[in-house]
Amino acid sequence: MDVVEELWARVTTPLPQLPMTVLVGALLAAAVVVLSPALWRPARTVVTIAHEGAHGLVALAAGRRLAGIRLHSDTSGLTVSAGRPTGLGMVLTCAAGYTGPALFGLGAAALLAAGHAVGLLWALLGLLALLLVQIRNWYGLWAVLATGAVVLAVTGWLPPAGQAAFAAAGTWFLLLAAPKTVLELQRARRRRAAPDSDADQLAGLTRLPAVLWVGLFLLVDVGALLLGGWWLLV
Repeated sequence: MDVVEELWARVTTPLPQLPMTVLVGALLAAAVVVLSPALWRPARTVVTIAHEGAHGLVALAAGRRLAGIRLHSDTSGLTVSAGRPTGLGMVLTCAAGYTGPALFGLGAAALLAAGHAVGLLWALLGLLALLLVQIRNWYGLWAVLATGAVVLAVTGWLPPAGQAAFAAAGTWFLLLAAPKTVLELQRARRRRAAPDSDADQLAGLTRLPAVLWVGLFLLVDVGALLLGGWWLLV
């Protein structure tokens, strides 16, 4: 019980606000990863985890039955759920993918701004554990386990200030990466390389043009970036 109480105290005790130099340094580090082609390719798997996890969470919230999630080495992914093939639940499930990473980042920014960096990392571990049981391929299993191992190592070995700095870098990464994936989506659609994209599926479900959905994804992601950045820096 003492160990549980000590862990709970660590998770729930607010930390002092991070210095501006640390927040800006975390922002610059995340920006380098997002803008560097060599670093973006492997880091994009983290965005795919958030993307497919968002599909899964919204599918469950909409009353659908989650049938499994796959993550692929080319940074694509697939979430399969069972239920009505049309309707609001299906629309929300499809729309969650490209907005999910940004909204996760926005929630993380809110926790960081409130001083709950350690709680944020443990919440991330919990979400990864929930995702793990839905993974249906070996690469996806490895990707989620590797991500979880990194977060677990940070929570176990770094002091609270180091954990907060890591959480800030991860938060900035999600906020910056989300709009980039939407721009990549539109470039792929322009080349007709993504005929079954989330935007095109939504077009079939709602009869609204796919490009309108791409614009909505981008609007949500940029809005989350601006709001999250405001919470962190102002």
